[in-house]
Amino acid sequence: MNNLQWLDEVKFNEQGLIPAIAQHHQSGRILMVAWMNREALTLTAQKNQAVYFSRSRQKLWHKGEESGHFQTVHEIRLDCDADVIVLQIEQHGGIACHTGRESCFYRKLTTHGWEIVDAQLKDPSDIYTQKPVNRHTAMMNTSTAQAEQVDVLSYLGQMMAERKHATAESSYVAKLYHTGLNKILEKVGEESFETVIAAKDFKAEAHEDHKNDLIYEVADLWFHTIVMLGYFDLEPQLILNELARRQGLSGLVEKASRSN
Repeated sequence: MNNLQWLDEVKFNEQGLIPAIAQHHQSGRILMVAWMNREALTLTAQKNQAVYFSRSRQKLWHKGEESGHFQTVHEIRLDCDADVIVLQIEQHGGIACHTGRESCFYRKLTTHGWEIVDAQLKDPSDIYTQKPVNRHTAMMNTSTAQAEQVDVLSYLGQMMAERKHATAESSYVAKLYHTGLNKILEKVGEESFETVIAAKDFKAEAHEDHKNDLIYEVADLWFHTIVMLGYFDLEPQLILNELARRQGLSGLVEKASRSN
């Protein structure tokens, strides 16, 4: 989405922010509410991944950058007063709340006051490290971080297996599988090209926007590659195993081993 004229119709408040409601695209359940500035909304529309603005940290916040619980955006809507955004999203990992629950709205008003009515799906201490790590910008050099990284790939592999047998209307991935291998390969090629362009732009001008573009394009490329692997019932772990096998081998030795 290159033409940003639509942004001028959005009414940001005096702090340059607009509330954004994240709603599950299938169940309709409200999962969370956050804030967006102009840049966050632009990136969300361009990348189909939820990006918010953290008022406490005064910075962009790519949902899932620490937890791995990313949000794929299927639709963006603007209300009649143009001052509230609704995102129709797919919540990866099934957890939107930092407490480890599906939704941030897990308390209900009863005659006894506010009661917790939603189960905790995962302990927050198992989701976040003591020192939060941005997976897209920091080296993951601890065993905990490495385990979480593998968990994300494992989840994606399981998701691909489930989406292959789902109806085409149920999700973006299911639709890709229904359109066939050629469309999947077309997306891999498209994301490969966009990754190359993003890398060249970042080299030409090492700006924060170009860095973010490169990160998101690589994420798109990896994601669609995993979709392709799923088409052949191959799990991402097989790729990790191959990379691990190559450790300690020189390039020439590794190449020679392929012909054996």
